[in-house]
Amino acid sequence: MELHEWERRFKEYLEQHFPQDDKAHDLAHFSRVWHTAQKIMHLSAADQLTVLTACYFHDVVNLPKNHPDRHLASRRAAKETIRILAQHFPDFPASAYPGVGHAIEAHSFSAGIPPETLEAKIVQDADRLESLGAIGLARVFHVAGQLGRGLFHAEDPLALHRPLDDANYTFDHFQTKLLTLADSMQTEMGRRMAAYNIDYLVTFMSKLCAELKGEYYQLDEETLARFSVTR
Repeated sequence: MELHEWERRFKEYLEQHFPQDDKAHDLAHFSRVWHTAQKIMHLSAADQLTVLTACYFHDVVNLPKNHPDRHLASRRAAKETIRILAQHFPDFPASAYPGVGHAIEAHSFSAGIPPETLEAKIVQDADRLESLGAIGLARVFHVAGQLGRGLFHAEDPLALHRPLDDANYTFDHFQTKLLTLADSMQTEMGRRMAAYNIDYLVTFMSKLCAELKGEYYQLDEETLARFSVTR
């Protein structure tokens, strides 16, 4: 069966069975991760069906960021995916189950599971790239709104004189996680894409810091220098 036909069937299943109330982890998110994964694995030896399946089902079990079992979500998603494939897609090759399951388990930042296959590395990079750039910027504040977190510490937005606290200040999440993602990329293309997108996030950070100082028409050069962004 052609890859696009598998994608069509996966989308049809998810539209019917997967709740779309979490707009940061909905079918549109799955599709974007898949499109990014295609760019990363272009001309590689990766098994495309494994990557496609993991991209579309990696968050089929998704727990809130502040849930005590958040670190177990990807393992549960992997088990649920295999169950779905066996029950609803009996023609899906069972030989691909282990690869799909591992790629889903290893995609999660909080799970801390190292990706051991090329397919898992591609899926992990593609999902983490979704946290960066313009879409990542929109998603981080969307999720923060769901959790009732504040936007930023008005007096010390970069936490120069206080501990970072992204449980209360969304802007702190840029330093606690987002700006670290480039170093966790597993593929060369993933690293290149992450570096470009992180530059965008740091430019946003510098603009916000400038505005807090009443400077609305320029970037905050101290912030740019602090995070080594070249423009």
